[in-house]
Amino acid sequence: MSEPSDALSALLHESRRFSPPPELAQRANAQPGIYAEANADPVAWWEEQARRLRWATPWDRALEWDLPFAKWFVGGKLNVAVNCVDRHVDAGLGERVAFHWEGEPGDTRTITYADLQKMVCRAANALTELGVTAGETVAIYMPMIPETVVAMLACARLGAPHTVVFGGFSADALRGRILDCDARTVITADGGYRRGAPSALKPAVDVAVADCPGVRRVLVVRRTGQEVGWNDGRDVWWHDVVDRQADTHTAEMFDSEHPLYIMYTSGTTAKPKGILHTSGGYLTHVSATHRLIFDVKPESDVFWTAADIGWVTGHSYIVYGPLANATTSVMYEGTPDTPGRDRWWQIVERYKVNILYTAPTTIRTFMKWGPELIEGHDLSSLRLLGSVGEPINPEAWIWYRYHIGGDRCPIVDTWWQTETGGILITPLPGITATKPGAAMVPFPGISAAVVGEDGTPVKPGNGGYLVITQPWPGMLRGIWGDPERYRETYWSRFEGCYFAGDGAKLDEDGDIWLLGRVDDVMNVSGHRISTTEVEHALVGHPSVAEAAVVGANDATTGQAIVAFVTVLVSWFRMRWAKVLAPIYAVCEGVGLGAISGLYASQFSGIIPLAIIFTAGVFLATLGLYRTGLVRVTPRFASMAMIGAGGLIAVGILSLFIALPIFNAASPLWAIFGVLCLFIAVTNLFVDFDYVQRAEAMRMPAEAEWASAFAMMTALVLVYLSILRILAMFAGGGGRRR
Repeated sequence: MSEPSDALSALLHESRRFSPPPELAQRANAQPGIYAEANADPVAWWEEQARRLRWATPWDRALEWDLPFAKWFVGGKLNVAVNCVDRHVDAGLGERVAFHWEGEPGDTRTITYADLQKMVCRAANALTELGVTAGETVAIYMPMIPETVVAMLACARLGAPHTVVFGGFSADALRGRILDCDARTVITADGGYRRGAPSALKPAVDVAVADCPGVRRVLVVRRTGQEVGWNDGRDVWWHDVVDRQADTHTAEMFDSEHPLYIMYTSGTTAKPKGILHTSGGYLTHVSATHRLIFDVKPESDVFWTAADIGWVTGHSYIVYGPLANATTSVMYEGTPDTPGRDRWWQIVERYKVNILYTAPTTIRTFMKWGPELIEGHDLSSLRLLGSVGEPINPEAWIWYRYHIGGDRCPIVDTWWQTETGGILITPLPGITATKPGAAMVPFPGISAAVVGEDGTPVKPGNGGYLVITQPWPGMLRGIWGDPERYRETYWSRFEGCYFAGDGAKLDEDGDIWLLGRVDDVMNVSGHRISTTEVEHALVGHPSVAEAAVVGANDATTGQAIVAFVTVLVSWFRMRWAKVLAPIYAVCEGVGLGAISGLYASQFSGIIPLAIIFTAGVFLATLGLYRTGLVRVTPRFASMAMIGAGGLIAVGILSLFIALPIFNAASPLWAIFGVLCLFIAVTNLFVDFDYVQRAEAMRMPAEAEWASAFAMMTALVLVYLSILRILAMFAGGGGRRR
């Protein structure tokens, strides 16, 4: 076994454990014996998972392994689209909802499996009319709309490999991918909605295909209604050609190793790599991992992978995995903060989502926004949470469990890659006592290890390189058109092992913690330290929302650690909550619940700050009065009292009535805030003008106090109005309690 100096230093330690809820463990799809069964004969175990699919022709051999090239379920034939749609309709599940789709503007569609079958058949007939045949690649450049799923399934039904390009990529990126896989048809849309506005897609396609002479047809979905350029000999509207097709189609069966899709990964050097996934092994892998890791109960659960279909997460756990298991899923077009930062929690509440799968980056963003956005929504339907993407730091894991999962939902932190096709390292929710931040153990049927520089496994408590030592069904079958690059990129570093560049540590219990890319490692005084571990340590502080760490040259240590952090605003709010809790409790007790209810809104930070500001202004004004610097006329004092009374009334109305009712992002609230600001500023300037011009006149103390209080009130309301308007323009709208 390798010593720690051979690989990466393991610095962080985690002692917290969270056992599975007893009820979930009792009913879980995966029971404790699953590991022993899979370890005894991994290939036979994967065969058992494959038999849950519909095969037109059984396989002759489960695995043909010529390192580094694998073939699974050799000789077997199936159709991926039939397995994802038709067989469920044939089983009497046609009325089960396949997707609850919600557009960013608020439009919705409910699509059953019977609906989806008809949509896919029409699209397959349309693509056939446009000349698409088995083996011909189709490029898809689409927003998050149901037609994207339909296009993928229609391609799978025809045996035409698809390459989905994320809608945020440029025309150059699209062009390179079209040329590399020789796509002859492009499916796109006029645009999609992002952050409250239409985002055009068709113009990028026009630019890209101008240099792609092999493209014959561009099929365009009308989503936003934007004006688009048009090539009459090439472009066709989806509704013109698809809607008139028959809603039945006879599907052809394809070999288990028939190409299903090509997904391009952006390399740090050279051109993007076209990762090839095939049919039978991939569908077996994603359906098994989806069913067992997320403990999906298709007859009752609503599943939401909050990701984009343009990435592999969307392919495996929005489309192919859930549909193969007859699952009801949620699909959302837009961003988490449109129109308000609580959009996701509205969706969870509306569709009674049971399982949520998202990225640590999104979780940390919600941490930064604060838990108040969540507390106004009923998330009691959630029973399981998942994390996907970069390693999740322990404090984000705890925040996710406590604030989103109600301190009751298990979390499955999953590790996998575009190349692996599906999840490889993960807890199983009914078996594993999870640790915050740990990916835990390999999925049943997966053989993984953490090795040192010499390729031998490291001892517990040490770091190294994560490798997969045996083939698995969902693995990539190569890099499109470049088998030597495939061999060199993934199989050359450690003999006989797949290695894609991730570091990991093996803790004292033998559980795996991901450390990120090994090229993100700093050498500090001879210690190879992962940036991920340092970032996790920084984010572990309650005042830090996000952290990024890099190494910088240092004459003494070789490299020094440089950190960039974002402070968590809600941390200050939580501290104020403790200070002001007795005040809010008194308010509730005397029937002024509106005051304490305000604390749960996004503007909770305004109230304690306003109290301090008011007290400060009051004391400052009192000091000025005592020193004789504040002298105003009785006439102005009377006017100031009237003005102050009006402003106080407006302030009370806004704080205790308007704020909990109206959406802060509405035009009416903007007008109200600006009006309040205008009145307060006007009163303030008039006040100062009189003070500067006042003679040393004496007047009743009551009048002077009234004037001083008017100045104080004006300043406070100016302050509150500015905060309201800033919050509004920062996207502070959304549903309130």
